[in-house]
Amino acid sequence: MSSGRAERAISNGLRLLLATTALAMAAPAPASALEIFGLKLFEGKREAEADVIGTPHFYSMDFIVENGDSEIERALKAASSLWNDRDKPASGSGGLIAKARGDYGRILDALYAEARYGGTISITIGGREVANLPLIDDLPSPSQITVRVQPGPLFRFSEARIVNAAPPAADPDDFVAAPADEGFREGEIAGSQTIIKAGRLSVEAWRQQGYAKAEIAESRVTAAHASDTIAATIELAPSRRAVYGPVGVQGTERMNNAFVAWMTGLEPGEEYDPDDLRKARERLIELGVFRAARIVEADEIEADGSLPLNIVVQERLARRFGVGGSFSTVDGLGLEAYWLHRNLFGRAESLRVEGKVAGIGKSIDPQDFTYRLGATFTRPGVYTPQTNFVASLYGDREVLETYTRTGVTAETGFTHRFTDELSGRIFVNGGFAKFEDDFGTREFVTAGFLGGITYDSRDNAADATEGIYAELRVEPYYEFNYSNAATRIVAEARTYQSLDADNRLILAGRAKIGTLLQPPIAESPPDKLFFAGGGGSVRGFAYRNIGVEAPGGVSGGRSLIELSGEIRARVTQSIGVVGFIDAGYVGAEAFPDFSEDLKIGVGAGLRYQTGLGPIRLDAAVPLDRGPDDPSVAFYVGIGQAF
Repeated sequence: MSSGRAERAISNGLRLLLATTALAMAAPAPASALEIFGLKLFEGKREAEADVIGTPHFYSMDFIVENGDSEIERALKAASSLWNDRDKPASGSGGLIAKARGDYGRILDALYAEARYGGTISITIGGREVANLPLIDDLPSPSQITVRVQPGPLFRFSEARIVNAAPPAADPDDFVAAPADEGFREGEIAGSQTIIKAGRLSVEAWRQQGYAKAEIAESRVTAAHASDTIAATIELAPSRRAVYGPVGVQGTERMNNAFVAWMTGLEPGEEYDPDDLRKARERLIELGVFRAARIVEADEIEADGSLPLNIVVQERLARRFGVGGSFSTVDGLGLEAYWLHRNLFGRAESLRVEGKVAGIGKSIDPQDFTYRLGATFTRPGVYTPQTNFVASLYGDREVLETYTRTGVTAETGFTHRFTDELSGRIFVNGGFAKFEDDFGTREFVTAGFLGGITYDSRDNAADATEGIYAELRVEPYYEFNYSNAATRIVAEARTYQSLDADNRLILAGRAKIGTLLQPPIAESPPDKLFFAGGGGSVRGFAYRNIGVEAPGGVSGGRSLIELSGEIRARVTQSIGVVGFIDAGYVGAEAFPDFSEDLKIGVGAGLRYQTGLGPIRLDAAVPLDRGPDDPSVAFYVGIGQAF
């Protein structure tokens, strides 16, 4: 039973509550029915749908909550369409009357959510109760609206019972919070949402243990106004335990149906688990091929205990392209574009071709720009639905203050997702590169492995308010020209903590360490060495300008430490501000001896929320400015800095 069905079942119980509640409106009901919790409170002759829709109709209003505290006043105002749209005109007199009539139900819902079942609501326009106004009434503009609410007493549970509740889960992954722990118990405040949530949790507890068709058999909710109490009983009907039946697929155009079914990971005969269905849908969406995907359960469990499933999908266009850019006062303008085919052979194989040019504005000479061109092929569902095969080939020219690199890199291997939070990868890679830096012109040929493991429990990768991100990368390789074996290790962790219930104030922290074992700096490819500085590192300093002092300037080091801290505050729904401090250290030895200076940058920024994540504008100042560092640097991007 879905959560929506559970809520509708609870609403049926609330019918009894409404029948025994002395809630009174301050005026006769409107002719059209008022619907609360799916129940029509007032049945009468339905008026004609004719409405006076025309020129914008302005209004002013008073919202009065008698004998109520500030918290309930905020809740009622938040529910009122009239109040929230008070700065906008209604669409004619009829539109204003319809909006006002709808507020009876919205405010009543809010009262029930606050456990106020004995209140009264009056909404008047020009002193006349809205319930008595015909939709065709011609009102003066602007109109004066008064909403007056008497919340009534606070109701508590005198009884809160779950009949036929699910037994305690044997598997920790099947755990569902007990309704009593969520406020559904004797003596607690009896808000309507608490009752609805109790029913939803009770059904989910059975479903988590394999009872796919568990539902609410009966709900009884009654109010005693003499004692201001609510008695609520929810009775469950778990039905039978189910296993997965055959998995069908509908809606495919180019995708292979058998592959789609296999990618869900739903094996016929395995015990039903709603978590499996959630993961299956997420896995299908992550393929990038489908615009929509849903899993439809059969109405009935078969005689053998199996539950047939049907996957209904809608495919996206196979090809797409995109463009993007970035800018900072230090690094200049960067432009990039890509072309993507996301379903080459019917099993969601993707080919992405991309190009990039950066450093525009730092110089007008194309020889000073950074270029990158290459392609990545991905084949999902190799060996297991959670395993992908990936192969890539890139050529690039990277022009930095510390070195210029021209080279080609190839990589192939596998990625695997172990759990929702934990994933890993293993690759074989190699490449050729020519470097020009303070050590002269050198060539390197490398071959090796890249292994990594990532843990990510963030609630939002682009704008996290809670959770942890941690990554460990180990890269052993062999360099042929200098005959050196080496290992590069990088570990990074980020954490996020909200300081309030509305996530308006967030503390964020980041730490990163790295080490390069064995070869000396002069015999190491510069792109294997560590640098710091720039928008994703230590803001305020030039990109990769924090390193080890060398005769001609700055060289990369064999050890790295980066630390960042931010405090993020949401000023409005769409505007935020950030204060931050970054620090970075690069050392000549594989293990830091702190012979080099610790570089620190401080700054502040603005955030503007969009559907893709916050647009970021940061300004940073280096506290220990080097010769090639700016006095102040600005950074623009999408998403938080980390």
